[in-house]
Amino acid sequence: MKLIPREVDKLGLHNAGFLAQKRLARGHKLNYPEAVALIASQILEFVRDGDKSVAELMDIGKQLLGRRQVLPAVPHILDTVQVEGTFPDGTKLITVHNAIASENGNLELALQGSFLPVPSLDKFPAIEDNEIPGAIIFGDGNVTINLGRKAVTLKVINSGDRPIQVGSHYHFVETNRSLLFDRRKAHGMRLNIPAGTAIRFEPGESKSVMLVSIGGKKVIRGGNGIVDGPVDHENCTDIMGNIGRRKFGNLEEENASEGVIGEGSAFNNTISREAYANMYGPTAGDKIRLGDTNLYAEIERDFAFYGDECVFGGGKVIRDGMGQSCGHQPADSLDTVITNAVVIDYSGIYKADIGIKDYLIRAIGKSGNPDVMNVYSDMTIGVNTEAISSGVTTLVGGGTGPADGTRATTCTPAPSHMKLMLQSTDGLPLNFGFTGKGNASKPEELHKIIRAGAMGLKLHEDWGTTPAAIDNCLNVAEEYDIQANIHTDTLNESGFVEDTIAAFKGRTIHTYHSEGAGGGHAPDIIKVCGVKNVLPSSTNPTRPYTSNTIDEHLDMLMVCHHLDKDIPEDVAFAESRIRAETIAAEDILHDMGAISIISSDSQAMGRIGEVICRTWQTAHKMKSQRGLIGPDGSDNDNFRIKRYIAKYTINPAIANGFAEFVGSVEVGKLADLVLWKPSFFGVKPEMVIKGGAIAWANMGDPNASIPTPEPVISRPMFGAFGKAGSTHSVAFVSKDAADNGIKAEYGLDKRVEAVGGVRKLTKLDMKLNDALPNITVDPETYTVTADGEDDHLFFLYQIWANCFRPFALIEKPNFAPVGLRIDIEEDSGQMSRIFFMEKIKDRQPNCKLDPSKIVLELPISYLHTRHITPLYTEPEERKRGRK
Repeated sequence: MKLIPREVDKLGLHNAGFLAQKRLARGHKLNYPEAVALIASQILEFVRDGDKSVAELMDIGKQLLGRRQVLPAVPHILDTVQVEGTFPDGTKLITVHNAIASENGNLELALQGSFLPVPSLDKFPAIEDNEIPGAIIFGDGNVTINLGRKAVTLKVINSGDRPIQVGSHYHFVETNRSLLFDRRKAHGMRLNIPAGTAIRFEPGESKSVMLVSIGGKKVIRGGNGIVDGPVDHENCTDIMGNIGRRKFGNLEEENASEGVIGEGSAFNNTISREAYANMYGPTAGDKIRLGDTNLYAEIERDFAFYGDECVFGGGKVIRDGMGQSCGHQPADSLDTVITNAVVIDYSGIYKADIGIKDYLIRAIGKSGNPDVMNVYSDMTIGVNTEAISSGVTTLVGGGTGPADGTRATTCTPAPSHMKLMLQSTDGLPLNFGFTGKGNASKPEELHKIIRAGAMGLKLHEDWGTTPAAIDNCLNVAEEYDIQANIHTDTLNESGFVEDTIAAFKGRTIHTYHSEGAGGGHAPDIIKVCGVKNVLPSSTNPTRPYTSNTIDEHLDMLMVCHHLDKDIPEDVAFAESRIRAETIAAEDILHDMGAISIISSDSQAMGRIGEVICRTWQTAHKMKSQRGLIGPDGSDNDNFRIKRYIAKYTINPAIANGFAEFVGSVEVGKLADLVLWKPSFFGVKPEMVIKGGAIAWANMGDPNASIPTPEPVISRPMFGAFGKAGSTHSVAFVSKDAADNGIKAEYGLDKRVEAVGGVRKLTKLDMKLNDALPNITVDPETYTVTADGEDDHLFFLYQIWANCFRPFALIEKPNFAPVGLRIDIEEDSGQMSRIFFMEKIKDRQPNCKLDPSKIVLELPISYLHTRHITPLYTEPEERKRGRK
């Protein structure tokens, strides 16, 4: 069987699901775990059938059980079921929304394959029960945000050619230079909208927005660094001069409406208590049912200032210079904060933020950034604050565990967290290096985390990747000779991709997400793959681009970045990240050697156990699509194989500064080796050798007389137990930490080595992946073009793989792209036709695309499942597997 741990887990799921099927067949109403297990296990069985897509299974999943087949509380608490299954094109996430959506389910489907009798629906009588476990009974009135603050209404125009989305707490004076508005009146102001929401400005759009003054000490940090100091309305000369010199859009508005938010004010922004609870939890006066008891707890007090709630995620509040302060020492900031918690204690029932420092509760009240919020003493959120066997032998990343910040951004915030991570992994048979949070526009906190053992810094948009934060992070990285890693700004809030590249100032940086959907400037982050000082990598959920890639990503993104499907701007943020054209182009750029590294991003939209298999899936797909690459006349794939294995071995080792120790099979390097049988290469290793000791291997029944009886399972071996893991592995830290005795201070058994030699690296140092194409992305159609490519790269297969907008093209600069337009027409509501309105000509005279004949007819429902096969002909010698 050669089962690996995740497959063993799926067997446990199957057992629970089959148990639920037995109980359903006997006429029992299912409880919550039974309902989840049945839906998830049946979805996996349908995946195994191999004839359904992700989108089809998402729809089938909510047909299995109805309200009559489950206990009364289940429909209220079971909203979404998610499971991952292996399709012909790889592992995909299936999300079933509204899992209990009808009065009666389809019991034939629910029991399909079980060979159990289908019970009569009469066995499931309707039960009227409106008692919802954990229900909230809302108090009287609405919630008015930002009471007592000054407000102004300004006209704003987006003069750029790409959308710009601005979050609630982003300093409005610091926004993208392409936004035209009165920046003098916007000085010291932010949007008067609920905390964590945003306003989106489409290209060319003009709209009026209401701004409100910031609170706290009224100090502006971060953003584009225009102000970088206290708000001073009396002396704006320097600030306005800075705006003019840097060519930020400014449009004076003499008659702007101004006032104060308060009772009866025209500037008030009120939201219902239900809407407030959905975003931040219930507030004072609201009641909560405790489970399914008859007990209701009423919140006596809420420590929050309405409008300044701390919310973490993409475009949310806890970002550099906004809800997260900068310029504060780690000793002055919390290690961990639990935000918007309802506390039930003998002393009272109240809602507050809970601050943790040095393993103790430091404070309870309102947390945040004292520069812009009215924050309780000792409740500062700083850069050091956390918010709550595939064959890989070295892991670089970060975090603290499954806290909200870690699940999205994979960086380690506080020195105490860094100590924890180095100590907790000390006995594991893997090499580890941890990156510290780099989102700070002032250097003080970054020095602390590096001295605590960080081997690099990570900038992530969820913490606020502004030009000021980028510049500061790179300055600190230069000082310590460590790598700076970046996940850029999807919102284009501070600027476009060109502005972020400008903020690099030619300094070396590792772009974690350089791909079509992983994150960063929408829609053209992929342009960084043509910049010499950028070391580009991409994460594996989009590797390779297949028929189900798009369908799984929206829900994956919403969960990872803590977005709300009921907030249109959050949905727009997510959808801007998922672009079929740029994902497809990512495949090509990998094959060209323009993207140098493939990694996982752990569970922040990644699959850590599939880095290797997805790398080789991409290589396989590219050979099918593009044919052989390498020296002329070569009839093997050696060059492509070397190029792709470099993406997860030597190149990440070089980029992170420890290629002296690991990354290739060379004399003098650690004996970190993975042994494969050819028939299972890239998927199931036979043995993993760590530092010369067998740490992981296939082993049969432990009680058997020989090692081969089933179940053969990949298991830890002696090299993974006791002190062996630390003896044969390395902890990578900064040179400063290593020189100052971090090994002895933390009591580490592992060998500790310093990283270095990374600040002078360029793309040309990436082995076999050093291409520097000139890449452009059309902001409307997402068409991708790159030089240095042949003319066989028309993505005609995208008709099959999700694309209903103009095709993405990659072509030589001397090859004029042909305009292809797709029109979709409904025929009596049942059929749809897709027409190619123009032919490919010039360099592709033999591609016979006759607009009068190339017509696809299919049921209208297929437009949603996106299974469409193109009809076209091409000479045999040029098919290259695309048909």
